[in-house]
Amino acid sequence: MNVNQPYDVIIVGGSNAGLSAAMLLGRSLRRVLVIDAGKPCNRQTLHSHGFLTRNAETPTQLLAVARKQVSYYPSIQFWSDTVVSATQTPNGFTVTTADGVVFSSRKLLLATGVADIMPNLPGFAECWGRSVLHCHYCHGYEVHSQPLGVLANGEMGYEMATLIQHWTNQLTLYTNGPSTLTDAQRQTLVQLQIPLIETPLKAIEHDAGQLTALLFTDQTRAYPIAIFSRVLFGHHTNIAAQLGCVLTETNFVQATEFGETNVPGLVAAGDITTPFRQVAVAVANGSKAAAWINRELLTEDLKRRVQVTGA
Repeated sequence: MNVNQPYDVIIVGGSNAGLSAAMLLGRSLRRVLVIDAGKPCNRQTLHSHGFLTRNAETPTQLLAVARKQVSYYPSIQFWSDTVVSATQTPNGFTVTTADGVVFSSRKLLLATGVADIMPNLPGFAECWGRSVLHCHYCHGYEVHSQPLGVLANGEMGYEMATLIQHWTNQLTLYTNGPSTLTDAQRQTLVQLQIPLIETPLKAIEHDAGQLTALLFTDQTRAYPIAIFSRVLFGHHTNIAAQLGCVLTETNFVQATEFGETNVPGLVAAGDITTPFRQVAVAVANGSKAAAWINRELLTEDLKRRVQVTGA
């Protein structure tokens, strides 16, 4: 089905970055369509921290308030579906959803977030975002001064351990196998009194996502109340690749401060562009991307009007 109603902007992704962009565009009197599948990557997280005026609310609460406020603007519409393909056209872009609906717009904003890839460790996925944590700024305060762990190895393990030690003096680095740290890194951990455990993990034991113990392959256990770790990620869709977006070495969409990509008219915002996975950052990214888009639309419209007047 082809919806013959071209929009100024289609936003793919209706979480924090996408809704922030939609609000600014709605306030700029732009006709906007937000297409969202309703599966934000932080949906398992119990509470979101660090977002001014909304600290400690759940991600669901944050999105509910945001969507209600964005819905105030009559030029913004929502569509519940997944975008499976996108094409650049002489007039902008067309996108096709999983249900076979086709929409068109002058500009396209990707705010699709990322898809975390869980390691094959029993209990890890169930605890992710609850007691297996990715960000010390988002969750460090809630577990500070208690027994904590870092589950990582090599440079990543060293970096995380030296960061997390600020929140507790009861920190252990678990490398889940032989350590790949350098001698200098090991010595720094010794000086910081951070034990290093290289025994492979068998499982993360938990109660409804709350870590109760780390079970090792030698049947011993450790009892941190939470651990910090990072996971690989992929993209929810391959739209960026379809349209020829350049990706960074770390698999993010390469974009300027205002979200501009190498594809004319295509802008990206939020977690798809940055490792700083915080609500405040996503909201700021979305707002800046929307301002950039509106500026481009104004410039194009002005040029068109001047040409018509000149003729």
